[in-house]
Amino acid sequence: MWHNGYLAGRYQGCPFRGGKEPVFFVRNPDGIDAKARRRILDGVKALNELEAKASANPDITTRIQAYEMAARMQTSVPELTDLSKEPADVLAQYGAEPGKESFANNCLLARRLAERGVRFIQLMDGGWDHHGAIPILLRQKMEQADKPIAALIRDLKDRGLLDDTIVLFCGEFGRTSYCEGPLSFANYGRDHQQLCGGFLVLGGGFRGGFAYGETDEWGWDVVKDPVHVHDLQATVLHALGLDHLRLVTRYQGRDFRLTDVAGNVVKPLLG
Repeated sequence: MWHNGYLAGRYQGCPFRGGKEPVFFVRNPDGIDAKARRRILDGVKALNELEAKASANPDITTRIQAYEMAARMQTSVPELTDLSKEPADVLAQYGAEPGKESFANNCLLARRLAERGVRFIQLMDGGWDHHGAIPILLRQKMEQADKPIAALIRDLKDRGLLDDTIVLFCGEFGRTSYCEGPLSFANYGRDHQQLCGGFLVLGGGFRGGFAYGETDEWGWDVVKDPVHVHDLQATVLHALGLDHLRLVTRYQGRDFRLTDVAGNVVKPLLG
């Protein structure tokens, strides 16, 4: 979910773990202080630079940047992930509880990352594949998700971060409009739907307060203003100041771009 794909290794995301150590080995081992760590990093960097000059291997450059990022993370991650420093009213707004694992904590952590200048942040939340027991399971999931999502959007807006931050919410696919499984008001599910699905995008130059695109009365297929995933990607890249037609990376002998050989900027989505 956060692999760099065909991009250089320096673009790969760093997943945060739950528990007391969100990133392995972020703390110096016993007996190694900051000055000693700096001397080690400088020595390793010098050796890597020699190897990069000799071999012209791009992986060496990635390795140098990874070491430097790791050094910066050693000083920033402990403070970043300490939610106990947040005011009580902010914690209550999100429903966050410092020291516990929850989607609410992750939403608050996302805001803390955004205000510290992290360019791309991804939250993953499982448990939405409701092939059965929707009346019970969906209610439980919404109780976990609604409050922190609303708090994150409101918090970003109040802090002026929403002006240049694009927020996207989506699942991995749509869901059918008809039930799956037992034909009971107490227990039914919905299957996967590949023809259409909902997507929420806001901030960062996107137009607010409206819905774009329509399905038929059964929610089975798009009948007006379709937006393909490549169109969405092209539009998001445009809002980030990037031309999807020119954002090309050579990989394994050919040029790749995120939108492949398709994609159009959907201008009505932009403010």
